[in-house]
Amino acid sequence: MDAREELRALSAAVLAVTARQSVREVLQTIVSAARRLLDARYAALGVPDEDTGAFAEFVVDGISAAQWSAIGPLPRQHGLLAVMLRDPAPLRLADIRSHPRFEYWPKHHPELRDFLGMPIVHGDEILGALYLANKRGGEFDRDDEDLLRILAGHAAIALVNARLYERSRELSVLEERDRIARELHDSVAQKLFGLRLTADAAAALVTRDPARAAAQLATVRVLAAEAADELRAIVVGMRPADLAHEGLDAALGKQARLLDRVHAARVRLRADPVPRVAPECEDVAYRVAQEALHNALRHASARTVEIRLFLDGALVVEVSDDGSGLRPTDQATLGLTSMRERAASVGGRLTVESAPGEGTTVRLEVPVD
Repeated sequence: MDAREELRALSAAVLAVTARQSVREVLQTIVSAARRLLDARYAALGVPDEDTGAFAEFVVDGISAAQWSAIGPLPRQHGLLAVMLRDPAPLRLADIRSHPRFEYWPKHHPELRDFLGMPIVHGDEILGALYLANKRGGEFDRDDEDLLRILAGHAAIALVNARLYERSRELSVLEERDRIARELHDSVAQKLFGLRLTADAAAALVTRDPARAAAQLATVRVLAAEAADELRAIVVGMRPADLAHEGLDAALGKQARLLDRVHAARVRLRADPVPRVAPECEDVAYRVAQEALHNALRHASARTVEIRLFLDGALVVEVSDDGSGLRPTDQATLGLTSMRERAASVGGRLTVESAPGEGTTVRLEVPVD
């Protein structure tokens, strides 16, 4: 690679950090740039998940999708992968197998030879690591190490920015919750209080003065309609900014990560690339997923919950859990009726598969034009 191409690749990695891309897209750009700049055959970047001992993110370059699928599940933090996540010093080897912490590579894994590893450091904290192997036409040298250190610095900026964004989003969730509580107290609660008093008055008059009771019931209908309108207005104001600007996959991903932090259950999203659809369809898909997640985490005692987003002739959102399952009488409760009505409002279809003790899968299909 000549100097001009090197500059272009490095520029792409720097710009990715400041662009409005997902964190995974930024990390993938950095990994791809590292592989090209250092003329390596394989490159990877891992961000650890301290709660599980695995990786929260692990992106690769130089391996086809079929190869990656054949290798199997994400690696865990062991061997040399773990060394790079504990020691802030870079590691350069002529033969990766010569290192005392080398263990093995799985079946179908490419055979690695020379190796260069660079921790991604922010202050005293190791956020992850970059791994390169099999340099073409020689071995990795000090210049390669210096260049990889620059790219690791950009990866650190991207990860720190992502962490700050998630924290600001959590604060936004709390602020939104406070806003809803205030509006419910100031408007809807007052309407409901008046509705209850009027209903009590109608019940007291129904035998003594039917005409006055009918008038009171008419007032009940008016108050109920006003309360419903105000609730609807509050809910309309709750559309997440992530959903409007970044799409359904990003909004569901952030919701999953937030719930995974605040609940004991493990919450994960598996999302295929999907097109943007009409805003009302995205709203319905997001709200149905939220309701299904709420049921799994609050009522089903689930240990794991998985959200899937993909295309299958329609836009499909599935929320599956390993919880206690539904009883036949639950089908009319737990918000399922509301979820079906939401689905029908955009021409979609909601199905629920469940049995006591066998978990639940809620599947929403929304037509895609």
